[in-house]
Amino acid sequence: MRISLLPFFLFALPLLEIAGFVIVGREVGALATVGLVLASSIAGVLLLRYQGFGVMARIRNEMAAGQNPSRHLAHGAMIVVAAILLIIPGFITDIIGLLLFLPPLRDFAWSRFKGRIVVATDFSSGGFRGRQRDRVIDLEDGDYSREDDLKRGPDHNSPWRRLKDD
Repeated sequence: MRISLLPFFLFALPLLEIAGFVIVGREVGALATVGLVLASSIAGVLLLRYQGFGVMARIRNEMAAGQNPSRHLAHGAMIVVAAILLIIPGFITDIIGLLLFLPPLRDFAWSRFKGRIVVATDFSSGGFRGRQRDRVIDLEDGDYSREDDLKRGPDHNSPWRRLKDD
């Protein structure tokens, strides 16, 4: 029988954070401790913004090249978790959050968990290239109007169908 330490850690974390506040507050003072907590929250928001946009650009480039974006998706998820840990008040969560912002640590975590994660895609539409530009239907202003469609009635030969309202 495998015993998980996660519930114990989640129970102990607030107590450890309070102990961290007391220790840091005793060393640098209460005002400096509050300043550190606020600074880490602001850093979490800024890092999420800048790192998140970078990861999203890399995911977009991988998908445009027809490559598997799962590694970059995992990095993006870890960056979101890291930013949330920085935004949460506490020094232990800040340390864990800062460590998750390091790319070598994210690569290590991805190598440990990628065997447990399945990326599903529709390979009938070309794998990750499912949204190619040549599949876009570009209409001019006069090519379609709702009134013409209502006058003609439904086209039963059309590959498109209307879903019934619930």
